[in-house]
Amino acid sequence: MPQGEHDWLDSDAGPVVRPYAVTGGRAKPAAGAFDLVAFVVSRVDGSGEQNLLPEQRAILARTSEPVSVAELASHLDLALGVVRVLLGDLLQQGLIEMHEPEYDQSVGPQRPDDRILKAVVNGLRAL
Repeated sequence: MPQGEHDWLDSDAGPVVRPYAVTGGRAKPAAGAFDLVAFVVSRVDGSGEQNLLPEQRAILARTSEPVSVAELASHLDLALGVVRVLLGDLLQQGLIEMHEPEYDQSVGPQRPDDRILKAVVNGLRAL
């Protein structure tokens, strides 16, 4: 094996550590539901935090400014389920804050105007 390469990294496939290894076999977050559009922001910089996984440190570094859960998963190139579990751990430790979108309880989640959805569909068809 050439110097600088690792057994756990395949240049074609990426890291071969399975998501359940990163989350300790958990599929659901310990705290929070983490909607895709929920914003997450760190309460600390993460550099001095001990006993954190590298993925958790990356989350703290990326959330110095508010970022949505979906964006976070994309930027870190991690599965959404893995990110949710890791976020749940960080939330439970008080290292992040989560801001869910506000919904009118009497109406439920607000949907975009039909005109906007039609414009998006027409734009996609034009591609």
